[in-house]
Amino acid sequence: MFPLDSLGWDADFAAAFEQLQDDNLLPARVAAQHRGEYVLFSEERELRAKAAGRMFHDREVGGQLPAVGDWVGVTRPATITSILERRSAFIRKTAGNDSTEQVLAANVDTAFLLAGLDDDFSLRRLERYITSAWESGAAPVVVLTKADLCADVAEAVLTVETVAIGVPVFAISNVSGEGLEALERHLQPGRTVVLLGSSGVGKSTLLNRLAGEEVMQTRAVASDGTGRHTTTHRELFQVANGGLVIDTPGLRELQFWEGDVSAAFEDIEALATTCRFRDCAHASEPGCAVLEAVDNGSLELDRLRSWRKLQRELEAIAARTDHRLRIARKKRWKEIASVGRQKSRP
Repeated sequence: MFPLDSLGWDADFAAAFEQLQDDNLLPARVAAQHRGEYVLFSEERELRAKAAGRMFHDREVGGQLPAVGDWVGVTRPATITSILERRSAFIRKTAGNDSTEQVLAANVDTAFLLAGLDDDFSLRRLERYITSAWESGAAPVVVLTKADLCADVAEAVLTVETVAIGVPVFAISNVSGEGLEALERHLQPGRTVVLLGSSGVGKSTLLNRLAGEEVMQTRAVASDGTGRHTTTHRELFQVANGGLVIDTPGLRELQFWEGDVSAAFEDIEALATTCRFRDCAHASEPGCAVLEAVDNGSLELDRLRSWRKLQRELEAIAARTDHRLRIARKKRWKEIASVGRQKSRP
């Protein structure tokens, strides 16, 4: 049994649930998904449930399927029929050429963005995580793991702060426990944190540290330094102090779904306000404050290139998604019209 308030339930979610106007529904939170079956935490008990068939049908035209962290309405014995509006959602484009979304975690308060201080460290990758976190509605926190392997932790933190503008940056060691106390203030009763990062960065090990016990299996990093995929699914855990943590598999790629990059690139956005032209693309225009900053060394060229790349990526994804939805919705209306004509025949 899980008291709802310990899972993040509050008056706003209760009011949204009342709007469903169905006395037969039970509120529950999605804790995990396993091949179409969902594990739910409810006030009565832990449930195994499946989504209603119409939810898969509506998915084709932009509808939602349950994701880990969602609050849902469940009919007895165990069918999910509705999803309460999400306060936040960490979304990426499905890997490959498909133009559909994948919700990694929903109703998250804080996103711990993990990056290892080893040979796999990448500022450009971290920029992607920060951009996605701001867009999700959750508060990003950069967690630099493997501090015990870094010769100059203070310098590494300063380097990360050049791209993590306005974002707290903490360096920790899962081996020694160094720095973990700084993360604990984010683990409050009823508050949800998601762990995000590439394979082998230490997400599951950090979860075990925060939980005070081994709740997720871990494996050693491979001999070539690459991460091993131990976590194969997303799952919500309640840790000792009442906080909630969602562990996720290592992300091979993080392709955006929608939104903009302004929150993660406040330095470039601030410079852009002083460009001569309001619609300056920061490419070759005269009077461009962004290009001037690159020339005088106050803005790194790689930072500007990353901004341009992410802008182009978002524009391309938006175009493909709009095209897919137009086709799917046109097909759906044809199906509805066909059924209507058949019913009208004598």
